[in-house]
Amino acid sequence: MLSEIEQYIFIVRKQKVMLDSDLAKLYGVETKYLNRAVKRNIRRFPSDFMFRLSINETEFLRSQIVISDLRCQPVTSKMPGGSRYLPHVFTEHGALMLANVLNSEAAAEASIQVVRSFVRLREMVISHAELSRKLADLEKKYDTQFKIVFEAIHKLMVIPEVPKKKIGI
Repeated sequence: MLSEIEQYIFIVRKQKVMLDSDLAKLYGVETKYLNRAVKRNIRRFPSDFMFRLSINETEFLRSQIVISDLRCQPVTSKMPGGSRYLPHVFTEHGALMLANVLNSEAAAEASIQVVRSFVRLREMVISHAELSRKLADLEKKYDTQFKIVFEAIHKLMVIPEVPKKKIGI
């Protein structure tokens, strides 16, 4: 279940977040009920726990085929079939707070898996940084002898960035 949850974690505004619709599925509620619970308890969700995506961010995620509920729908209610609101996203802390707000057994169990997924991703980032540091130390020590090997390893360690779509002219 961890790897299933990890596919719903995205980086937006340099934060790892999950969409309200994905969390609603995991917690066994409809998205509208999840958002109503948040609205009733808005003081529990500061901006570092939850924020609403902009139109550009929503369109970018849609173009990457990650927002399943919005793939074929326009973002604004001005168009037929469009959702009324831009989606909320929740950080690790916000996802945990949601479980407290929803106060159901399913939400409590799912929140444990969500938090474990966020922790696992954090550990992966830390281990990657540690590996980079160790490699840099080895490079300094054996630079001339293994230069080609180190260059190949660096190429393998580079995480390709997804090109951002240009918006506007």
